[in-house]
Amino acid sequence: MANILSTEKRILAVKCLVDGMSIRATARIADISKNTVCKLVADLGAACSLYQSKVFVNLTCKRLQLDEIWSFVGAKEKNASADKKAAGWGDVWTWTAIDAETKLVPCFMVGERTADCARIFVDDLASRLANRVQITTDGLRAYVEAIDRAFAGDVDYAQLIKVYGVESIEGHRKYSPAKVLGVQLGEASGNPDRKHINTSYVERQNLTMRMGMRRFTRLTNAFSKKVANHAAAIALHFMYYNFARVHQTLRVSPAMAAGVADKLWDVADIVALLDKPE
Repeated sequence: MANILSTEKRILAVKCLVDGMSIRATARIADISKNTVCKLVADLGAACSLYQSKVFVNLTCKRLQLDEIWSFVGAKEKNASADKKAAGWGDVWTWTAIDAETKLVPCFMVGERTADCARIFVDDLASRLANRVQITTDGLRAYVEAIDRAFAGDVDYAQLIKVYGVESIEGHRKYSPAKVLGVQLGEASGNPDRKHINTSYVERQNLTMRMGMRRFTRLTNAFSKKVANHAAAIALHFMYYNFARVHQTLRVSPAMAAGVADKLWDVADIVALLDKPE
């Protein structure tokens, strides 16, 4: 790629992508081909995933919130044929964790909404922490076994379960949950501080993902066509979010707030990862 795409073009394309533009729009703005943009996303996404996996270790997070966000590749699960499902089409879930204090996203994973994926995700998260933490999740049962296995009881864990009302949607499509009538707090392990049993930050992070990645936008044709490209785009998004975007409340990047980075990165620093295979 280095012989085809200049550094300036790479930087321009990445700026478009991390600001929520589609592959085709990025290709038009940067005056490069769609395939070149896709290859850039795949290559740079892999580099971003490797870098974050390497530096997010011995983290001193105190309170973490976990959640999973839905999207799809190729077609929604109900519309994908058996052959397409075998090729990776269908519903895809992105598992995320966020530090309530620094807003760092130390761990993310693309997979299914299953107990196996929950275990892999939570095991990875636990391996990155240096101390005991408090964790809050939604009511997904897979979290209970996964967290118990990964932390062996050395965690303060609670679930926040929302109680929804029943609404009639006859003749209309509905893309948002029903009205929340209340919440139930459940202490699953340890001694979690009830005033910090919260999932608001991770739910807000879901919105950041939908705003920052065009492929997460509903009711468009910008959805991912390959699961590998989907995962690469997410890795690029979180690289930008963690290292190169100033958080409006913290006034620094999440990586700086967490002590992982000593400066605010720019897009050029992210692009430079392509030339550092190590």
